[in-house]
Amino acid sequence: MAQPSAQSHMKLITLQLLLWHSILWMVQTIPLVSASSVPPPLPLPKSFLLKSLEQVRKIQAKDEVLLEQLCATYKLCHPEELALLGHSLGIPQAPLSSCSSQALQLRSCLRQLHSGLLLYKGLLQALAGISPELALTLDMLQLDVTNFATTIWQQMENLGVAPAVQPTQNTMPTFASAFQRRAGGVLATSHLQDFLGMAYRALRHFAQP
Repeated sequence: MAQPSAQSHMKLITLQLLLWHSILWMVQTIPLVSASSVPPPLPLPKSFLLKSLEQVRKIQAKDEVLLEQLCATYKLCHPEELALLGHSLGIPQAPLSSCSSQALQLRSCLRQLHSGLLLYKGLLQALAGISPELALTLDMLQLDVTNFATTIWQQMENLGVAPAVQPTQNTMPTFASAFQRRAGGVLATSHLQDFLGMAYRALRHFAQP
């Protein structure tokens, strides 16, 4: 009687092993849901995104008007000529590498947006006196850029990613002649258009569910 009992015991062990093997195989073949495939929660309030996108469009429109007026009035629209002038005048461009689709990072993108807006605010201030006809447009553009920078800073504070001390403007270029100021104006408004285009795309990406 002992022999059949031993055989039954062995069969039971074999069945258990087969059962565990089947379970393990099923677990391994179930497709895993990676963290990247799960859409992250919206990190930015919809109200902030809508307001920011509207501010970008508003600044773009006024900046485009100013750029067209500068080009039409002073005939400073040749790309190669402007590139040489930009190098000699030291007109900087604000980076937005953290806002590109390949390396989109919320914290760094917001900081670059804010720093860039401060840079262009300073450049627009440096253009004061460029032309009486353009003074009102320039002032309104400056105000819109300042307001947008404030919107970004307030959101950074709300998210707890704002620096302890708000950054200040860098040293702005000085213009030795009316021609240099006009050329600087064309370059600054052109760079601002590029900056706003990248900012708009980044904000649209953040707005996607």
